[in-house]
Amino acid sequence: MMNNIFVTGEIYRSIGSSEFKVEKFLGAGGQGEVYAISKDSNSLALKWYLAKSASPFQEEILQNLIRRGTPDQKFLWPLEVIKVQNISGFGYTMPILNSKFKSFNLWLNKKIEPTLRVLITTCLELADEFHRLHAMGLCYQDLSLNNIYFDPNLGNILIGDTDNIVINGDTRSNIMGTPKYMAPEIIRGDSKPNMQTDLFSLAVMIFYIMFLSHPLEGKKETEIPIFDFEAMKKIYGTEPRFIFDPADSSNEPDPIYHPNATAFWGIYPTFLRKMFVKAFTDGLHDPLHGRVIETEWLSVLSKLRDHIYYCKHCRAENFYDPDLDTKIDQLNCWRCKKTINTPYWIIIDRKHMVMLNIDTKLFLHHIDPSRSYDFSQIVAEVVKHPTNPNVWGLRNLTPSKWTAKTKSGMIVEKEQGKSVVLSEGTVIYFGKTNGEIGFFH
Repeated sequence: MMNNIFVTGEIYRSIGSSEFKVEKFLGAGGQGEVYAISKDSNSLALKWYLAKSASPFQEEILQNLIRRGTPDQKFLWPLEVIKVQNISGFGYTMPILNSKFKSFNLWLNKKIEPTLRVLITTCLELADEFHRLHAMGLCYQDLSLNNIYFDPNLGNILIGDTDNIVINGDTRSNIMGTPKYMAPEIIRGDSKPNMQTDLFSLAVMIFYIMFLSHPLEGKKETEIPIFDFEAMKKIYGTEPRFIFDPADSSNEPDPIYHPNATAFWGIYPTFLRKMFVKAFTDGLHDPLHGRVIETEWLSVLSKLRDHIYYCKHCRAENFYDPDLDTKIDQLNCWRCKKTINTPYWIIIDRKHMVMLNIDTKLFLHHIDPSRSYDFSQIVAEVVKHPTNPNVWGLRNLTPSKWTAKTKSGMIVEKEQGKSVVLSEGTVIYFGKTNGEIGFFH
């Protein structure tokens, strides 16, 4: 029976700590029940374990996580172990989920339509947060989209169910993961969760978010009449095959059952597709050396977001693909099929090529070589001229002065809040780096 451990509206005193009031029952799962509570003038969430899950090892996990502290505020990290007199077991408090963050099921079921920029931002944050977690020597174990929440408007994330995170290599846990996200070696029984299996789960999640499809579910899955445990073991464990494996098309997407996979595969550029091929070919069979690591995802996803440009006819997000032989001004929009009007672009430090759309923003990642993948501060944004909407500029949002040199040789200085007009051949000196503006002909 659910929702019977605590009574809504009642005040309870935790042993060795202050009292708390139960505000609302939030839900229940296999391990326990979750409530919204108020404690010490703070709104928190309380997870209380059912008897079968309230083990000494689980309490040890919690105490260790609390001592270590969270890798980042995007984790809904355990704050305090709670015990209540006359109520068996224990629970823990954690930050409560902000209502603007939504379950990924809304996207997977197409009940919301976030932009591709938002989805890429979400995947960037996922890779970054798990880089932070693994750098602390910790393993998430049960990584799946069920545990991640995102802001459909911005792409920011929060990570829940952190109470099963353990030190990498600790084999005492009984947590194996969620079947569709588990690495093949776990499915086969050859391994327990570790950082390398986390990397596989991360790749599956990124693919799911960007393709609305599973990377191993193709024609082989549709040919199975009953998808029981043995079928699942075959598809995800003993005979896994990437649906876009360039050397084996036996498990390619079925156009009826997997239309999203095929449609999105044609939208994304070559450099992203190559990363997924690595993740689900080498990464299937060589956990130690074949998996895509977090910094590789950060590199390719930041590049992907920088390469977005919009169709002038239907506003669909398209991607510049530097590996294509076809000139960009000869390409058609994937949605409306009309010829695309490309924007200006800037190449910074001969490394970062960014398409300059009206909503483009530059970050520390772009202009400070020591701050790779730091998207915490916006340093520049594209703006329209206040009286001539056909003239665009790049506005300085830093306290430092920029120097810009036009193609004709004229030098101008732009302080904070001022803009450099977008013009082919103009070079902007940001301080530690410089960028040259270009245009496709």
